[in-house]
Amino acid sequence: MAAKIRQEYGVTVHTVAADAADPDAAATVARKAQELFESVDILVLNAGGPPPATADKTDADGWRAALQLLTITPIDLATRLLPGMRERGHGRIIAVLSSGVREPLPHLTYSNSGRAALAAWIKTLGREVAQDGVTVNGVVPGRIDTDRVAQLDAAAAKRTGTDPASVKAASIATIPAGRYGRPEEFAALVGFLAGPESSYVTASLLACDGGLMRSLP
Repeated sequence: MAAKIRQEYGVTVHTVAADAADPDAAATVARKAQELFESVDILVLNAGGPPPATADKTDADGWRAALQLLTITPIDLATRLLPGMRERGHGRIIAVLSSGVREPLPHLTYSNSGRAALAAWIKTLGREVAQDGVTVNGVVPGRIDTDRVAQLDAAAAKRTGTDPASVKAASIATIPAGRYGRPEEFAALVGFLAGPESSYVTASLLACDGGLMRSLP
């Protein structure tokens, strides 16, 4: 991906490898970012999903792993980079969540809970740092056509004895827009929150779901 961005846009891209499930990951990424750049103005927090599990089949190890991945590491990373943003009077923190924070998804207990905790932190922090010129928001995707959603469809197909195409068709039938979202549509929302036009939007959870979620914000 880094090579593709360099080639298509002619920009410098730095990468650092770290596993968000590792308690040391946030320190590794923050240290490298601060070495490479004089300042970090935009931080997008996005971690993969933990294994599916029903609420009656979780265990302590699964909870520890899920919360480290989805809650502790993102908050740790943001906390390490936040002081510089506040000192400069400008910053954007954007966390990728899940529709499960508004409408808990079946078989995704770890994800529903870990991302909901992150959403509560967003609402709290956003209010605390608003006067410092730092905005903190979450983006709530519905069914976006990504590898993660394909994996979930495959898991659902295996669980129900059907096939992924049938699972996808049934899922699309519940979406008013009549399709899965495109990654670039979701990226456009993230880009808006990272830009100057969103300076009055903070402590908010913005959805990109084709009308899927029925709940009020």
